[in-house]
Amino acid sequence: MIAAAGRKTMLVLCPYPFGVAAGQRLKFEQYYDDWRRDGWRIEIAPFMDADLWLVAYERGHFLKKAAGTARGYARRFRDMLRVGRYDLVYCFMYVTPLGSSFFERLTRRLAKRLVYDIEDNVLTTLNRTAADHNPVLRITRGLGKTRFLIRTADHVITSSPFLNDTCIAINERKACTYISSSVDVGRFVPANDYCNENIVVLGWTGTFSTRIYLDLLRPVFQRLAGRRKFRLRIIGNFDYDLPGVDLEVLRWTVEREVNDLQGIDIGVYPLPVDEWVTGKSGLKAIQYMAFGLPCVATAVGTTPMIIRDGENGLLVRTEDEWLAALERLIDDPALRRRLGEQARADAVARYSTKAVAANYRAVLRSVMECDKC
Repeated sequence: MIAAAGRKTMLVLCPYPFGVAAGQRLKFEQYYDDWRRDGWRIEIAPFMDADLWLVAYERGHFLKKAAGTARGYARRFRDMLRVGRYDLVYCFMYVTPLGSSFFERLTRRLAKRLVYDIEDNVLTTLNRTAADHNPVLRITRGLGKTRFLIRTADHVITSSPFLNDTCIAINERKACTYISSSVDVGRFVPANDYCNENIVVLGWTGTFSTRIYLDLLRPVFQRLAGRRKFRLRIIGNFDYDLPGVDLEVLRWTVEREVNDLQGIDIGVYPLPVDEWVTGKSGLKAIQYMAFGLPCVATAVGTTPMIIRDGENGLLVRTEDEWLAALERLIDDPALRRRLGEQARADAVARYSTKAVAANYRAVLRSVMECDKC
């Protein structure tokens, strides 16, 4: 790839197709147009194609998964032939998902400049949620890829301040920047009337890999169902059952995403209290906030930096605290309005694409201007 006069070229190596995975869609993918306006010509090279994405997190489909993975590796071999033609390679999470760090090392050797974008604290328990459901991944995935990319990248973009501190200690250039997850607040807009004329809807959105966090609240929802009338809306890519709870399970689609989230009155963001969570970006909380929804969240990791207890949401730790917070919000629509309106204001000011865009541009410009390059 030869850049036109005055333009820079970028190859994005990422796991998933464009526009389908929240970790990409609500992070760097939102900024492609902004980068193009800043003079970049961008080519996107996902490991997964659309066919593999459709079955990757479904049970079974072994042959389709094997064929899709083989296609992904074939594409990566071809990508290695062109990596050196670009002014900058932007790598998210990994170059290939399995095996050794061979492709990561080859990418580093061939790339003129390398920006590595990492989410979650994979250094603590690498790909924990996926590995919990797939013993093969526990065997075939290791820390070598991640550590190598963190150490050798020209710049590392991280998903939390805690993860950023860890990466600074590893990166040879000490060039690491925390950039928050962000949302398009022109698309994610409030539509809640903050009243109790209809049944109050509690909501959670996520994927199969984060279902284990939703499961943390199973006893809370079942206890709450015996004390208050509510509906639980789950938006994801998996089936779910919860005896004794008025449950609505919706399949996530980009076309329905906004409408489905606007139908929620209270967002929930449960997390385990452990070291791994310190790498979480708080994306779910930010999504709820953009819609003007009060969010109840576990007080751990980055979340207390996003949610101020009693001001733009509620922070809890124990099951009893979860139960009390949800009862309080179900009973008090005025409180939902106060917290939700402040949450929306904070989302616009701090976590909108407009607020965050300059941080990405600064990283890309610093890499292009560095003396080494």
